[in-house]
Amino acid sequence: MEHFARFIALGLLILAPTAWAQVAPAPDRPEAEGEGPFERLIIRGVTMIDGTGSPPQGPVDIVIEQNRIARIVSVGAPGLEINPDRRPGDATREIDAHGMYVMPGIVDLHAHTGGVPKAPEAEYIYKLWLAHGITTVRGVSFGGFEWSLSEKARSANNEITAPHMVSYHRPGSGWQGRRVETPEDAREWVRFAASQGVDGLKLGSYRPAIMAALLDEAQKHGLGSTAHLGQMGVAQMNALDAARLGLGSITHFYGLFEALYDNHKVQPWPAEMNYNDEQMRFGQVARQWDLVTPDSERWRAVMEEFLALDFYLNPTMGIYSAGRDVMRARNADWHAIYTLPSLQRFFDPDRADHGSYFFDWTTHDEVAWKKFYYIWMQFLNEFKNRGGKVTVGSDSGYIYQLYGFGTILELEMLQEAGFHPLEVVRAATMHGAQEIFKPMHKPIEYGVIRAGFRADLLLVDENPLANLKVLYGTGAMRLNDETGKVERVGGVRYTIKDGIIFDARELLKDVARMVEEQRATTPETE
Repeated sequence: MEHFARFIALGLLILAPTAWAQVAPAPDRPEAEGEGPFERLIIRGVTMIDGTGSPPQGPVDIVIEQNRIARIVSVGAPGLEINPDRRPGDATREIDAHGMYVMPGIVDLHAHTGGVPKAPEAEYIYKLWLAHGITTVRGVSFGGFEWSLSEKARSANNEITAPHMVSYHRPGSGWQGRRVETPEDAREWVRFAASQGVDGLKLGSYRPAIMAALLDEAQKHGLGSTAHLGQMGVAQMNALDAARLGLGSITHFYGLFEALYDNHKVQPWPAEMNYNDEQMRFGQVARQWDLVTPDSERWRAVMEEFLALDFYLNPTMGIYSAGRDVMRARNADWHAIYTLPSLQRFFDPDRADHGSYFFDWTTHDEVAWKKFYYIWMQFLNEFKNRGGKVTVGSDSGYIYQLYGFGTILELEMLQEAGFHPLEVVRAATMHGAQEIFKPMHKPIEYGVIRAGFRADLLLVDENPLANLKVLYGTGAMRLNDETGKVERVGGVRYTIKDGIIFDARELLKDVARMVEEQRATTPETE
C-alpha cells in the first residue's frame, strides 16, 4: 500500500504545518492479518506474570476459547520435563511458548491518534501500539468526536488491526458548534455525550461551577473522568479541588504540585511569563520543584485525602522526559526506522507545533526538570506504597515520543520512581483496567490473566521483570559471549487481542515500510 502517496493524491498533505486534519481511519483488517479467534487456542509451557503483582508462575498452559481465557493449568516445574498427562487436551491452534513470558496486554490511558500532517494514517499508530503489546488505549481524545466513536466500534468488532479503544472527550465536542459556558450547558453536553456512546470526559481546569456540574452529571451516567489541569485554570482548580468534586484521575502532574505548595497558592511566575510561549511554559513549569516539601504536613494531608477518595494518578512521565535530556530523546534508537519523516518534522523545534519547543534549551532547564522529577517520583512511589493506584499513559506523538515506544518508556520511569517491576506491570495492566471500569461500577474484564477474562495478552521471549527494555520494539542490547558480538534481544513476539494472534514483528515491518514509503515520496529539505 502506498500510504504517503495516497495522501498526496487526496490533497491532505498540502496543509501548512500549523493546520490539523483528522487522520485517515484504519483500513479494514485483511484476512491474513491476525489469526483467530479460535475455538480452542492453547499457549503451551509459558511463564505467566498475571498482572496482580503476584510472582511469575510456570510453566503453565493457557486455554483460550474464542476471545476468553477458559483455563490456566500448571503443567510442571522449571527444569523438569512436562508430564503430558497434566496438560489440557487438543487445541484448534497452539503456540509453543516454552521459555517465553506472558503478561496481560498493556492498558495505555493517555492516547491520541496523531493528526495530519504529522502522522496522517491511524494504521501507523495502531500497529505501533499493538506491536508493543498494548491491547487497550484510552483516547483523550483519539481525534474528532464521530471519528473516534466509529474507530472504537470498528475495533470492538475486530474489523481493523487496533487495540480496544476507550473513548473520552472534551466537553462540547461533537456538539455542532455549541460550547460549554454554563453549568447548565455542562450537564446538557454530558447527557448528549452519554447518549452517543462516549466512555468518559477529558477535562481541563474548568472553573468550579462548571467542573462540579460536569462531574456530577458524568457520575449519574456512569462516565469516567480524567483531567489535564492546565496552568490557565489551575489556580482555581487544582488536583485536590477536582478530586473533591468527584474527578476520577489526573493525567500528567498538572494540579498535583499546586495542591502540595507549602507557602504559595499560585506558581510565582516571572514577570515576563507568557503561556503561549511554549519554551517558557514548559521551562518554567519545572521550577515548581522547590515549592513542595516532601513529607510535610501538606504533603501527607493531600496524600491522605487522595487515598480516601480512591483517586487515581496517571502521571505520563515519559512525555516530558526530553526536558531533562533532549539529546537522548531526539536520538532514540527507534526514530531512524519507525518515525515518519512528517512526524520528525513535527518534533523539530517550531513555535507553531505543540510540544516542539526546544529553541534554546539549556542546562539550567534540564537540571530543573531532573529536580522536578525527583519530587514527582517520590510522591508517586509513596502514594503507591500506601495503597494508591498509579496507572500508565504515554501521550505519545509529541516531544520526540513515538507511539508504543513511549508507553514502554513510561514503564521504565515507574521503575526509576521506585516501583518493583511487578508493581510496574500491575500499574500497566490491572490498575489501568480498574480505572476504566470503576465509574461503570463493574468488575474488570481484562488487565489480569484469569479464567473468564478477555484474552488480551502479550508474549515475549525474554523476562520483562529482569529488563523492561525487552518490551521495546527495538529490544535490548546484550553481548553474546559465544560470538563476541552485541545483539538485540526481546521485542514483543505476539500480541493477542480478543483471542486474535498478531505477530508483533510483522506489525513493525509494516510500520517500517510506511516510513520508507513516505521517505520515497517526500522531497528532501535542508
